[in-house]
Amino acid sequence: MVTLLVGLMSLQLGPDPGILVERRLAEALNLSVGDAVEVEALGEGGSARQFGVEGIFERPPDPNRISRNEYEVRFHLPDLEAMLGEGDRVDRFAVTLDPGADADSVARWVESLAFGTQVYGAASLAERSSSTFTVISRFHDAIGIVTLLASGIFLLCLMVIRVDERRSDIRTMRLVGISRSTIVRAVVLEAVAIAAVGSVLGIFLGALLSWGVNAYYAAYYDTTLRFAIVTPELITLALLLGVTLGIGAGALAALRLVRVPPQRLGER
Repeated sequence: MVTLLVGLMSLQLGPDPGILVERRLAEALNLSVGDAVEVEALGEGGSARQFGVEGIFERPPDPNRISRNEYEVRFHLPDLEAMLGEGDRVDRFAVTLDPGADADSVARWVESLAFGTQVYGAASLAERSSSTFTVISRFHDAIGIVTLLASGIFLLCLMVIRVDERRSDIRTMRLVGISRSTIVRAVVLEAVAIAAVGSVLGIFLGALLSWGVNAYYAAYYDTTLRFAIVTPELITLALLLGVTLGIGAGALAALRLVRVPPQRLGER
């Protein structure tokens, strides 16, 4: 990691070497393509050098870098080495292989070039660098499980109360010959309808909150990273869970009464 001091020098691009400047930094310094800037590596003992702005780029959305939220400037490697006064030194680099290349052979060859060099595949590197997000994901899973249990209990209590209020109606239906299965299906359908409506309202509320979270933090960090996402898979899962909870709560509430003889349904 190199700390740089960037300052605006002129408005004409001369024969200076070129750099790419991140959009946020360009906006902060009011830079545009063709401007000349002076760059100095702080704490490196190097002197300031003049560069021309060849382009402006958008920093890719990366959760691993969002907390630092630093400005970025991209150099040609020879220019960066000359400015730092150190050549053939690098902290890390990425290698893209052609399709069909043997990644293990390339890794062994790279590691043999210098003592202490370590090679990681893209998947393993992402796993190593996302341990914090893994913990957060597990924490969210735990919250989701608790929320589902609480929702199921609430729906069951609601259906028990609604069924208890209809004890006299259920007794009348039983006495006139309506079967237990018909009553159970009616209660289950009502519970499913309540759960489905609740799921739809929850999805709408989640989408609204996600929009608010993304709008706030995108403006705060000035990034295109999406911090909260409501995906079609998540919507489908919410609806399926709602229907499942509705079926379970409705069936339990209905079976609680249909197993009682109709003559005793008027008792409390």
